Amino acid sequence: MSRDGEGDVDPEKRATLRRFAALGAATPLSRFAGTASADGESDTRDALVGYVGATPGAHFSRVRDDLKLGTGETQYHLRELEKAGTVESRKDGDYRRYFLAGRFGEFQQVALGYLRRETPRRMVIELLRDPEASAAAIADRLGVSRPTVSSHAADLERAGILSREDGYALAEPEALLVLLVRYADSFGRDAAALASEAPDLVSHDA
Repeated sequence: MSRDGEGDVDPEKRATLRRFAALGAATPLSRFAGTASADGESDTRDALVGYVGATPGAHFSRVRDDLKLGTGETQYHLRELEKAGTVESRKDGDYRRYFLAGRFGEFQQVALGYLRRETPRRMVIELLRDPEASAAAIADRLGVSRPTVSSHAADLERAGILSREDGYALAEPEALLVLLVRYADSFGRDAAALASEAPDLVSHDA
């Protein structure tokens, strides 16, 4: 039996793996030298490549849970993919986040980590829509407290995503907009709504 335990895979897990494996198999990085393995393992690695490609910045637990894999199984395959140079990761506080190798610069990787968190993402989206928005206005629109917004703003500032020198200002709004639009399906309804507004936002900025 393969390390995946292919014979024990339930139909829902198999369907999930096949869906992302199709994406991974179409990714040039998915067949790096050194990744040769049994068919079941290859399918799982293709699924991981496909998932990470579609959901960059996802942390380990989300990768594992969304693909319905075991902890040891996920650790093994991600480690092998990192050794092969197919996937790379970075530590983000208590999380380890995964990306296809060579696809993103440091700012993008850090930004994707914060965009995977609901409140920071919603704050960034509000500032993309309204660059003049105050902390109080953002708190009101998000339905959270002003201290909550201030705390997340401090984190975003330390990460180099936000400046608080004169109100709130995003460091690289165009790069953030591109990430949110390109991977909108993996973020949720707030990013999907922003994606539909993106042409107007770009025209307004221009």
